[in-house]
Amino acid sequence: GKKLDFATHTLIMGIVNVTPDSFSDGNDYFEPQAAIERALEMQKQGADIIDIGGESTRPGSERISVQEELARVIPVIEELVQKLSIPISIDTYRAKVAEHALLHGAHIINDISALQFDRDMASVAAKYDVPVILMHIKGEPKNMQENPHYDDVISEIKEYFVNRIDYALKSGIKRQRLILDPGIGFGKRVEDNYTIIRRLDELNSFQLPILIGPSRKSFIGAASELPPKQRLEGTLAAVTACALNGAHIVRVHDVQEARRALDVADAIFGKKAV
Repeated sequence: GKKLDFATHTLIMGIVNVTPDSFSDGNDYFEPQAAIERALEMQKQGADIIDIGGESTRPGSERISVQEELARVIPVIEELVQKLSIPISIDTYRAKVAEHALLHGAHIINDISALQFDRDMASVAAKYDVPVILMHIKGEPKNMQENPHYDDVISEIKEYFVNRIDYALKSGIKRQRLILDPGIGFGKRVEDNYTIIRRLDELNSFQLPILIGPSRKSFIGAASELPPKQRLEGTLAAVTACALNGAHIVRVHDVQEARRALDVADAIFGKKAV
């Protein structure tokens, strides 16, 4: 019963990490009530989607159990689905977590592995006929930043998406349900992240929505020499560049500030449907 309209403005996905150890906001919203209040605040600030995650996927992070992940996210989703008017996405690579989240009211699957880490994820997405975000990653969170290398990062990401889109379609997921994310910071060098944003429009050759998540990430710190919570201005520069270079959705921690910046960028350059 929800619809994402890419024609009028760049959409914002607000990040709510129900975790004690995420790289930027770990433990800020670990308590369910804090996460719920933050999501409601983000909606008021202009978020178009709320992304709920129960496991940190920062570089070097360790996996938690399915039971722990469910215990973190399901109470939050149950409460929010009654109070939010915008879609909820579940940030998970586990099919069981995704299915429980969908049954409790979530609308979108945000899978950092593009259906690779759990062989049942594709069938869950197809069964419930929901949008799926396919993200590019090299390796897995625990080891992805151990000397990643690309000869041409955009060409390799495009080849990856060709394969993952084909897999999704063969698994019964409709093409119009797919969203692509080049995976800023997920197995990327600093210079790779800059290149991805600079050449982002090349990914629109797939004629699918492009989501990108540069918020507070280390490539901003490399340019500004600031810690994550002091990277607001750098994040706004990055999300504006992403929008101007073809992004349809940006994933951010600071919704109000991003909405204000993107409203101006959209007014100047306009938006086009996918």
